[in-house]
Amino acid sequence: MKINKLINLELTQSSGQTSQPPWSLNDEGEYQGLLILKESPVLIKLSQNNFKSLNLDYELPLNLDSSLFNKKSLEKEIYSEIVKIYNLDFDLDKFYKFLITDSKLIDSIKFCNGLRLFLAKNPFECIISSICSANNSINRWTKSISQIRYKWGEEILFPSGNFFAFPTPSKLSKVYENDLEEYEALNHSTEIECCVNNLKSCGVGYRAKYMKKTSHIFKNQLNYNDIFKMKYDEAFQTIIKIPGVGPKVADCILLYGFGFKEAFPSDVWIKRIISNLYFNGEDISANKVRDFGMDKFGDYAGYAQLYLFHYARKSGLMDKLTKI
Repeated sequence: MKINKLINLELTQSSGQTSQPPWSLNDEGEYQGLLILKESPVLIKLSQNNFKSLNLDYELPLNLDSSLFNKKSLEKEIYSEIVKIYNLDFDLDKFYKFLITDSKLIDSIKFCNGLRLFLAKNPFECIISSICSANNSINRWTKSISQIRYKWGEEILFPSGNFFAFPTPSKLSKVYENDLEEYEALNHSTEIECCVNNLKSCGVGYRAKYMKKTSHIFKNQLNYNDIFKMKYDEAFQTIIKIPGVGPKVADCILLYGFGFKEAFPSDVWIKRIISNLYFNGEDISANKVRDFGMDKFGDYAGYAQLYLFHYARKSGLMDKLTKI
């Protein structure tokens, strides 16, 4: 299958968005990702020859008889899901015309051409990923989430190899928080150094307790599907009550996990970028930055934040701001 839409797949995958870790890259240069659809788990393979289209292939699990599936219906579902995850219905050309109206944003197009939002294939994974990303490097949080998936996710076998789904809230809520809790549960029957079947062993640090509490919330109290039905303000107030979630992480979850494009995640870097570009280097609060971004960019706020952050990383602006 081919999807004729403007996208820089490699840039979108490597831009550090907190919906999920980047998909794995195979020897043929294809990005592989496991999707759980209504009919079946499916291994997606994406590649491109140019930024104007995507090549889309897929595999079914080894233990499934493909003749039992309606191929046309399945491929329609796969196509729709890829369009959603990579936000391919979003009009980038129209967005670029908006950027051109602001002299401070024009250069971002050159550095970010084809960059799209990489939205969650699993909202719960996005919530845990976003909690894990707080005060953390992209490399570290993506490794941690991949380890969580490997240790407690369902293993599914495909012709191309074994892949792991992200664990459900119910499954993750039962995982030990740290090595001491695991050691006590095993009645000291092994050395504590051997206790590696716990969240903290995945390198999440103090965030382990937040992940455990969050899993209990989504297992027992809150259905994340309800968040899709909310307006932004209600969704924000709901998400910010989750342990370990401040305003920036809440907006990351709403943007990447639930598609609220008016969200404007504001951390120390976005604060410095906005201050430098629009406030003459004035020391402004994160809340003021967030309000400014949402007011100025409106429905483009999420995309504007993504482009500003990547532009600052690649243009040298972030290095300059580090020295201020």
